[in-house]
Amino acid sequence: MANPIINPVIGVSPVEGGYLAYDPVNDRLHELNSTGALIAELCDGGRSVEEIRALAGPLMPEGQIAEIDRWIGEAVEAGLLVWGDGPSVQPRELSADELAQLAEHLRESDRIDPALLCSRRVTELTPEDPGAWFALGRIAQAAGRRAEATGAYEKYFAYQPEDAAIRHLLIALRDQAPPPRASNECILQSFQDFSSHYDTKMRDVLGYQAPENLQELIRSGIGDAVGLEILDIGCGTGLAGVGLKERAARLVGVDLSPEMIEVARARGIYDLLEVAEITEWLDQSKAQFDLIVACDCLVYFGDLMQVAEPAARRLKPGGCFAFTVERGQRFPLHLSDSGRFTHHPDHIREVAAKSGLILSSLQEGYLRMEGGAEVTGLLALLSKPGDA
Repeated sequence: MANPIINPVIGVSPVEGGYLAYDPVNDRLHELNSTGALIAELCDGGRSVEEIRALAGPLMPEGQIAEIDRWIGEAVEAGLLVWGDGPSVQPRELSADELAQLAEHLRESDRIDPALLCSRRVTELTPEDPGAWFALGRIAQAAGRRAEATGAYEKYFAYQPEDAAIRHLLIALRDQAPPPRASNECILQSFQDFSSHYDTKMRDVLGYQAPENLQELIRSGIGDAVGLEILDIGCGTGLAGVGLKERAARLVGVDLSPEMIEVARARGIYDLLEVAEITEWLDQSKAQFDLIVACDCLVYFGDLMQVAEPAARRLKPGGCFAFTVERGQRFPLHLSDSGRFTHHPDHIREVAAKSGLILSSLQEGYLRMEGGAEVTGLLALLSKPGDA
């Protein structure tokens, strides 16, 4: 008579509280609690259902022995178990590499809790692998497990102390005093590889709408004015520049990342593109503009006076500075666990006054999705007095 056995295509791994069993053919993950894990271990092809019942029955709550038969029947229907008549066979345990790949697959499909279990197991199997700790930090952060994410990133950083992006992120996670802005090294590292798929990730995955919403804010302030000298700071791949082009007599883009600038260059919309840190560029330039735009780049700055003051000097009388930031609850600003700064509306008002600009408009609006939630931004339009 055939005996139940774990499907040979399935790989298993012991995790906290039980087992994970993954079927790569059907991309199906089975999560087994401690009781299910025990029954699964007994289903080695060398025992009948009756023998399994006899072994596991004493461990079941009173009156629950029939649950063993039900569990085996449902496991067969689900493809976890099959019927066989060979010798006893132990299930194949997933390797660290397989678990790491599975964790990433689960993370990308928003199955964060099992991804976290897989990633933890990887660090148990390969505790000296910095990549395993980095992956655990990222998944734990996505799961909202801040302390665990911090610990994992710290272990990764002990192996990779040159990682500027993680150095910056750990400042936030440790609740340390934030720097004035994210370092050049942090920005360069973050966007070096991101540039190749930035547009796809932002648009298709995160529903990014900041450029369009900023365009509407600009239209509310200056109408359909064209023939403008426009500066796009932190221009990135040029997503905001696309909407600015029709207004521009001359469109200039500045960004710290050479990889992002090359993607922007391929659009063919800018009259000039320069690789530079934006505050240094604003300080050193002698050009004057009718409109300066900063779409989604000021999240890497703390006190916005760092940008607003030199931007005000680059504006012509009557010119406008339009930008987006992420809305924060703490005044004046806060370095969030994402590594980006959030800003309180009152800080925007304070910056406008200190920089000699008029706050023409300050609105809340949708920027993009993150972790399944909408990111609320502040969209600001600051104007330079016409008699300046």
